[in-house]
Order: sequence, then structure tokens, then C-alpha cells
Amino acid sequence: LWNLAFNNSDNQVAIAKAGAIPPLVELLTSGTAEAKEIAVVALWNLAFNNSDNQVAIVKAGAIPPLVELLTSGIADAKEKAAAALRNLAFGNSDNKAAIAKAGAIPPLVELLTSRTADAKENAAAALRNLAFGNSDNKAAIAKAGAIPPLVELLGSGTDVAKE
Repeated sequence: LWNLAFNNSDNQVAIAKAGAIPPLVELLTSGTAEAKEIAVVALWNLAFNNSDNQVAIVKAGAIPPLVELLTSGIADAKEKAAAALRNLAFGNSDNKAAIAKAGAIPPLVELLTSRTADAKENAAAALRNLAFGNSDNKAAIAKAGAIPPLVELLGSGTDVAKE
């Protein structure tokens, strides 16, 4: 499903209509480490530029287990959870507030100092989307200590992270 949903809006709609979102969210808490990672990427791709899927994923309860993966998942799962939260926050003010309320900001800030460029990139993008148009999130991100690692990414991060 993650590959079918990737950059294909028709498949994103079809997958959601077929009822895949609730079982994917369930895998975030009940699956093996590998199943969790695959479910995260499928949700990440389903949420990309699809506001209906963004809402459905959050209604299915995805935010708490995604935040949990940020703190307790394996390194790849943390990176991918940040990307999924990035897409859920994009252009959706309710999701931005819910993600912040669930405690995602501190572990996203911590991920900015990760060893992998992709993790830093996804964390920075998630924080960007959470901050855009949300003054409470901007304050919380600054309070969580994001400014120094974000400034460091300007010099050492990937081109995407620098955005």
C-alpha cells in the first residue's frame, strides 16, 4: 500500500475508501517493528497532499502512536514517524494543534540532532509545518530548544533540511 499511495492521488483515495486507514493505524501499536515502519510509510504517503486522508488518519487515532514511535521506535521508525507527522500537519490547523498537544514537539526537536540526514530533514520539515500559521506551536518549538539545532542545519544539513 505504501508504494501504491506514493505520488498517486487516485490510489490514495481508493486505498482510503477500501478501509485501509484504521488497520494501518492499528499496526502502529500492535505490529512488529517492521510492520510499524511499513504502516508509518503507508500513512505518510496517504496523507501527502490529501486533506481528506489527513483528517481520516487523525480520526483513526494515529497521532498518539506516531508520537510514541518518535520516542521509543527504532531509528528508521522515528525518521518515518516525523515524515508522517509532517504530512499530517501540512495545511491542517486542527492536526497541527493535535500533534503539538500529543507531545510531538520535544521528540521532533531531539531528532534534529540525530545521526541521519533524513531524520534531521523530516524533523525540521515537521516542525516547519507545525509552526506555519500557529503562534502557539512557534513558541513551543522555540521553548523546546529547536533554534540552535535548526541554525546548525543551515550550515551542515542537506539542501532539503536547509529549507
